[in-house]
Amino acid sequence: MEPAPPSTDPASLHALVLAAGASTRFGSPKQLVRVHGRPLLHRAVANAVEVAGQAVLVVLGAHAAELAPLLRHTTASVIVNRGWAEGLASSIRAGIAHLPPSCDGVLLVLADQAAVTAEDLRRLVGVWRRDPDYIIASRYEATVGVPAIFPRSQFTQLAALRGDRGARELLHRAADRLIAIELANAGVDIDTPEDLLRLPPEMEPRP
Repeated sequence: MEPAPPSTDPASLHALVLAAGASTRFGSPKQLVRVHGRPLLHRAVANAVEVAGQAVLVVLGAHAAELAPLLRHTTASVIVNRGWAEGLASSIRAGIAHLPPSCDGVLLVLADQAAVTAEDLRRLVGVWRRDPDYIIASRYEATVGVPAIFPRSQFTQLAALRGDRGARELLHRAADRLIAIELANAGVDIDTPEDLLRLPPEMEPRP
């Protein structure tokens, strides 16, 4: 019997939108801040849906009851991370635990990276499709970080993360299996109200 030809099916990509934080430095749930007419959370989820379709999981935590209604009409699924106070790693672990066995890669997206666009995410996905065994990360402001795509080979390491450092520590450890893409928009994250001033003019907050 001749061996079966290699599969031509595209690798299965899921997206995790991490939005469980308490927004302590911002003073109110920053996920609700409207940028270009849309709440930050809704923008991040919509961008993820554009590249991952229905394979999007949103991890909520501190303000879950207030934020979940924003996602009622999206195709994304919602996970509530009860251990959100530990930090970002707990949300990553919660998301990884809900990925199906068929998932070949996971795209990590932060809800507060307000300037990241769907086109930015498509760039990362395009590179990962060509090199699906590598981590594809964003390079900005002399930093390598998220948004980033991790292949299944890294899921165990993601599930072992602890504290509030997120995936950056893993990116440093796996430097030999990483491709970094210049993504200046990833350098704009909203932690305080003053950070809104860093947004491009076309993305100024609206009431």
